Amino acid sequence: MSGPEARPAGGVVRVGLLGGGTVGRAVVRLLQDRAEDIAQRAGCRLEVVRVAVRDPERDRGLALPPHAFTSSAEEVVADPDVDVVCELIGGVEPSRTLMLDALSRGKPVVTANKEVLASHGKELFDASEAAGVDLAFEGAVGGGIPMIRPLKESLAGERITRLIGIVNGTTNYVLTRMDEDGLSFQDALDEARELGYAESDPTADVDGSDAAAKCAILASIAFNSRVVADDVYREGIDAVRPEDVAAARRLGYVVKLIAFAELEDEDVAVRVHPAMIPRDHPLAAVREAYNAVFLEGDRVGELMLYGRGAGGDPTATAVAGDLIHVARNLLGGSRGRGCTCYRERAIRPMERMEGQYYLLLEVEDRPGVLARIATVTGDNHVSIKSVWQEGTGEEAQLVLITHRAVEGALQRTVRELRELPVVRAVRSVLRVEGVE
Repeated sequence: MSGPEARPAGGVVRVGLLGGGTVGRAVVRLLQDRAEDIAQRAGCRLEVVRVAVRDPERDRGLALPPHAFTSSAEEVVADPDVDVVCELIGGVEPSRTLMLDALSRGKPVVTANKEVLASHGKELFDASEAAGVDLAFEGAVGGGIPMIRPLKESLAGERITRLIGIVNGTTNYVLTRMDEDGLSFQDALDEARELGYAESDPTADVDGSDAAAKCAILASIAFNSRVVADDVYREGIDAVRPEDVAAARRLGYVVKLIAFAELEDEDVAVRVHPAMIPRDHPLAAVREAYNAVFLEGDRVGELMLYGRGAGGDPTATAVAGDLIHVARNLLGGSRGRGCTCYRERAIRPMERMEGQYYLLLEVEDRPGVLARIATVTGDNHVSIKSVWQEGTGEEAQLVLITHRAVEGALQRTVRELRELPVVRAVRSVLRVEGVE
């Protein structure tokens, strides 16, 4: 095959699958279970003909002949009987190399790989453009939630100004359990593992890396300017304490790991971190392992996309939708629009962004403490909106809520507070969103 002018023969688009894990198995079953409907929608049958897996001899419970399985992903990509390559391995390598190989052979690629797109998207989309074939990735961000195509197509005429979302189910489950049942971070994470919501190594979820990759992809599409994962300021949830969650509840907030992508004076501001959001905000109602993205546009106003953001079956629906889209394009000798990053916007550094903040301080319980703290905040142009004391004596704590302040000024304030003799510790710093 060479480009979209090479149409599949016999009314069948043959799929080569890289990866036979949870999502890969779900894709095969979905394509088989709904074969008739899919054929009507695609204009052809979609048939998985090759699958690359670690152990080809292992029984995966799939209705495929034994010769369909191989341990060589390169063999699947090079197979002349494969029309479309579906990459579900994850990670950067060998996924990147395999996808580039497939595109160079004129084979469209469907992927659910956020890591490689958030770090090597330009290289992959340039290869797709040069080959004249599709690179589709609906499953890379929101699992079964349609996010990519609505942004690229349904909202193509809109100017998106802000996008905030819960895009990691593991951390949302952990924070939900901490909020609703008072669990510690570790106990909630252990429970998430037991239920299958967290990997055995949940580092990428807990430290915000997974959400940052998704944030970069969404921002690139929303603002038509390339954003990579390293552009996204990132904090995880491992420092969130039960007392922070309890304080948020008393204040009428809930703590969530939020991905933010905003236009600030035409710069792109992207960040992922825990934040207190008002309980009446739509995102506050997103519980357990569900995901949601809240969009704001000049004319459309506010929209929210909500659903299961991970798992085999939800992600398989997004992958199948991409396969149908790609198959139609192959039959029609056309291709969809891959990268829409036609602008070059600056990335705003975190220290220049603005927000409100919650600070929990362990302090000495004696007169003049608040005055000394207020001097530090005032010298750094951080205005205190509200303050109150909890506990007395050795257990005295001060809770501060600021007005909007520049991040750099707030960080200087925190450093100086840590040096004050009357402040024993700065226990927590959380951003507060949605209220001035």
